[in-house]
Amino acid sequence: MRIDAHQHFWRFDPKEFDWIDDSMASLRRDFLPHDLKPELDRIGFDGSITVQARQSLEETRFLLEFAKSAPFILGVVGWVDLRSPKVREQLQEFAGNPKFVGVRHIVQSEPDDRFLMQPDFLRGIAALEEFNLTYDILIFTKHLRVAAEFVERFPRQRFVLDHLAKPFIKAGRVHPWDSDLGELAKFPNVFCKLSGMVSEADVKNWKPEDLTPYIDIAFQCFGSERLMIGSDWPVCTAAGSYSQVMNVVLDYLDKRPAEVKEAVLGGNAARFWKLKT
Repeated sequence: MRIDAHQHFWRFDPKEFDWIDDSMASLRRDFLPHDLKPELDRIGFDGSITVQARQSLEETRFLLEFAKSAPFILGVVGWVDLRSPKVREQLQEFAGNPKFVGVRHIVQSEPDDRFLMQPDFLRGIAALEEFNLTYDILIFTKHLRVAAEFVERFPRQRFVLDHLAKPFIKAGRVHPWDSDLGELAKFPNVFCKLSGMVSEADVKNWKPEDLTPYIDIAFQCFGSERLMIGSDWPVCTAAGSYSQVMNVVLDYLDKRPAEVKEAVLGGNAARFWKLKT
């Protein structure tokens, strides 16, 4: 199967999505499963992993409800309050749903750069393994060293880094992002999504070759067995069409061996989230 490992759905509300500024005005509308399905079909993808965009239990319920009626949604990475003393009760609510595969917290927006190491957050992460759930690491480049310290605490927990930790693609900078990414990649239980790159480039004037050095480094760090393609739809549409964005990685892989393509385009996602495809 070919799997888009990172996309979102929402019913637009200006209060809940205040991060969508004027530069992304085209995102100020609803994006729902019936909008994504034709895009997947157009490029020959079979399904997707949908990821939370709001930090509420209602968001997790909202996404799981879509997954119930849209078979192409292969898994939901939702949200629970990992800092809450009641985190296990919250996880228990969703644990019986086979489409509930992981959890994410929007760590990049937390004022504490060492948020990942807060004791109550670590306690919540410790509960995920018990429920056989993954954790998406959403951070900026400046957080990579803390992220390595964080994942070292949980050698059996499955982690995936979102958007390569948002390197400075527009500025063409790779250092120290490349070495810090390499440190995180030393932990074999950490995967990485080839997603969100166009949003870090010059969104109005990017070219596929602007992203190539960053994909090269991701391959050097994680190898083909721990990378997965992701669109970051609909956020990516502020920079290009779904097909344009996905074709960056598809074209990059064009001359790679079949087993590499199979892994990055779906096999790794199926293995990471233990999908019943």
